[in-house]
Amino acid sequence: MELTGPEYPEDVRELAEAVSVMMVRIEARELHLEQLNERIKYNTLNTVTAVADALGARDAYTEGHGERVGAYAERLARRLGLDDLKVEQVRVAGILHDIGKIGFSDQVFSSDGTADNADLLLEIRSHPQWGYDILRNLDFLGPAVDFVYGHHERIDGRGYPRGLSGENIPLGARILAVADCFDAMTTNRPYQRGRTPQEAFGILCELAGSALDPDIVEAFIEEVESGGMEE
Repeated sequence: MELTGPEYPEDVRELAEAVSVMMVRIEARELHLEQLNERIKYNTLNTVTAVADALGARDAYTEGHGERVGAYAERLARRLGLDDLKVEQVRVAGILHDIGKIGFSDQVFSSDGTADNADLLLEIRSHPQWGYDILRNLDFLGPAVDFVYGHHERIDGRGYPRGLSGENIPLGARILAVADCFDAMTTNRPYQRGRTPQEAFGILCELAGSALDPDIVEAFIEEVESGGMEE
């Protein structure tokens, strides 16, 4: 723009003006593409979330579970001091953590919860891998995909699907594990009445250090005691 001043020769001014117009058009195109990309991300996330929500039509227990886990995970992530971006990634992962169950057979959904059949157990334990396979090409989800992948890993390394242990399990996955466990215990099922928060807290404490991260369990209990349960 400096070269468009009257002190410069006319041909220099014309060239500078042409370059300036070209740069404005490039910036406008980049802005348009960025806005378009955001709309694509938004629409894709809505579609994937709708798929996860559709599980409720096959399993009454699953209905609302993802939203509650996402809400608990978001609250817990904030209590742990994560920044806004990481909090959002944990929240989204909570909503989508069981999306791999979309591949379950009707036999799994009709099970009474004992899962004593080896084939059924294998199918159930496959859902983190299936969830990862569904989400892994959605690059804009970032580490949320790994949180979904790792939400059934255990601190002692006896979890699945990869047998990760300790801090090798992503923090977001350790957060989801606690939120998922609590909501599962406090939700009514056809074969089991939901436990009270205090009963669930006791079980979380028993699992701390083996299945669950003890620091996250402590923070979660504090959060629910101060902020209440999700409905």
